[in-house]
Amino acid sequence: MRRDTDDRRFWDRVARKYARDQIKDIAGYTRTLECTRQRLRETDTVLEFGCGTGTTALSIAPSVARLVGTDISSEMIAIAREKAGAQGCGNAEFAAASADRALGAEGAFDAVLAFNVLHLLADRSATLQQTVCALKPGGLFISKTPCLSEMNPLLKLAVPVARLAGKAPHVAFFTAFALEREIESAGFAIVERARHGSGHKDPRIFIVARAPVDIGRQRDDGRDQRSTSTL
Repeated sequence: MRRDTDDRRFWDRVARKYARDQIKDIAGYTRTLECTRQRLRETDTVLEFGCGTGTTALSIAPSVARLVGTDISSEMIAIAREKAGAQGCGNAEFAAASADRALGAEGAFDAVLAFNVLHLLADRSATLQQTVCALKPGGLFISKTPCLSEMNPLLKLAVPVARLAGKAPHVAFFTAFALEREIESAGFAIVERARHGSGHKDPRIFIVARAPVDIGRQRDDGRDQRSTSTL
């Protein structure tokens, strides 16, 4: 709980500056948007958790029926709502919520998006398992994540110091290989992986993963097992 509170305060504090920052690799970002749109249908209901100030959500929203964007930071959400109003985007809604609360409804979404957020989660494994439950059978989980273990090794020393000084949120270090194993362990089947960056080396892996088509049966079996275990 303390970690969540500290992270929320950090993102609230930097939200306006974050909104002003320019996307450094616009070509790579555009490739990510296009690949995401190609996987979505105009009838889809989509959730993006960790949506930040809503830039990606508002770019995706015209391609789907409904898009819900959530973020732990209420300041980030306030900015997202301002953008949605300015753009006249009527099918996107934004709410302040942690990832676990955003993923609360079973089978509510055709797709769940998570861009540049998985490395910031306190319990990534639990969130991935909740994501499976929040998706309709065969639904898609689409993510793009910086794998910090593939970046400058000095980050492992710098980030904890910055966090102690209140200059950074919680950050986890892992490789793309390890992240893929975590996603598969949650029950997903990975159907696409790519690196969209324009540079020679891109530490941000783009992953499309599909939830089981028989997820409803898995849920029922899980309930049966829990019921039996209490007898």
